[in-house]
Amino acid sequence: MSSRSWIDNGQSNPDEAPYYLAVGNEVEIFEAAFHQKLPLLLKGPTGCGKTRFVEHMAWRLMQGSPTTDSNLITISCHEDLSASDLVGRFLLNHDSTYWQDGPLTRAVRDGAICYLDEVVEARKDTTVLIHSLTDHRRTLPIDKTGELVEAADGFLLVISYNPGYQSILKDLKTSTRQRFVSLEFDYPSEPHEAEIIRTESQGSPGEAEKLARLGKKVRNLKQYGFSEGVSTRLLIYASTLMRDGIEPALAVESAITCAVSDDDEVQAAIRDIANLFWS
Repeated sequence: MSSRSWIDNGQSNPDEAPYYLAVGNEVEIFEAAFHQKLPLLLKGPTGCGKTRFVEHMAWRLMQGSPTTDSNLITISCHEDLSASDLVGRFLLNHDSTYWQDGPLTRAVRDGAICYLDEVVEARKDTTVLIHSLTDHRRTLPIDKTGELVEAADGFLLVISYNPGYQSILKDLKTSTRQRFVSLEFDYPSEPHEAEIIRTESQGSPGEAEKLARLGKKVRNLKQYGFSEGVSTRLLIYASTLMRDGIEPALAVESAITCAVSDDDEVQAAIRDIANLFWS
């Protein structure tokens, strides 16, 4: 099942739904998975909108309540993230110890959406830990306390990763991947991306259209070994700088050219493309 997305910017008003432009069937699939208690895997490049999509869906499924830690717990995975970081640990308190739940355990107990962003960056024991939450059991064993926590209604496990960025050593195991309903994300089409850039940055429609065209051309720089391209997020940053009075060439240089690569040839190629629109 395929879908696309938008971006990952701050939300100014928690009483409003985080902005998201749906251009596929991703909303319907997420809602169905939530109601049927099916875990979700989001795959797609950096900055295409996976995190904002989860925030939008959490707000939507909680009937318009502001998105807080009570209904969405987001965990940015990294190579030092251990099972204890997710489940919890014993802490010292004067002469005694007490147990403190980790973010995953809180989500399971409270019935929140738990979003593990870039899950393949975490240690392998972390991936194994979530298996019992992704099938009919919907339980979380806590070995250190001997407790078996059953997931409350409303709990949903969502994970994401960027398959184009990961090396073979950090790919998601088949045994894990096949436990999830999968949604594939990509950068939006040029018209959709222009609309997203304009809306998110509150900038000029004309500049948004140019930036969307620039993004499409930069992503085609395959001959330079530039496999992923520029994210929608960076295009929005460039538009935001322009809205604040920064000259377009400087905005593109700061938000895009210098941000996406340190390679001189790649940077020169991006500048040549930008000169087509802002000479």
